[in-house]
Amino acid sequence: MGEKRSASGFLLKQRAFLKLYMIRMTEQDRLYGLKLLDVLRDEFRIYGYRPNHSEVYKSLHELIEDGILKQVKRKKEGMKLQEVVYYQFEDYEKAKLYKKQLKTELDRCQKLLGKALQDNYT
Repeated sequence: MGEKRSASGFLLKQRAFLKLYMIRMTEQDRLYGLKLLDVLRDEFRIYGYRPNHSEVYKSLHELIEDGILKQVKRKKEGMKLQEVVYYQFEDYEKAKLYKKQLKTELDRCQKLLGKALQDNYT
């Protein structure tokens, strides 16, 4: 996690994109269980993007392995035994660093796409 991110190819990888939104959702205390998948699909439906279950959970597990997020189990409201797994920051400084590094990559991708649009559609 400590090394500097370099350009990873033509465009941003799907998992990096998903991790960025998972960090955002954690900042808003919205990250728990299957609700995560529903929220991501809802937010990007209008753009024709529907993240799949496996990529979302692989991204989530990478954030845990990188020490950015951790799992916290809480009792479900109104239930004595049922627990819900929430995700919270393990290290918020690592999360901010990841977002900063990804901003550079997103800017590069935006310029690349802008060039393609300008060169081919103006």
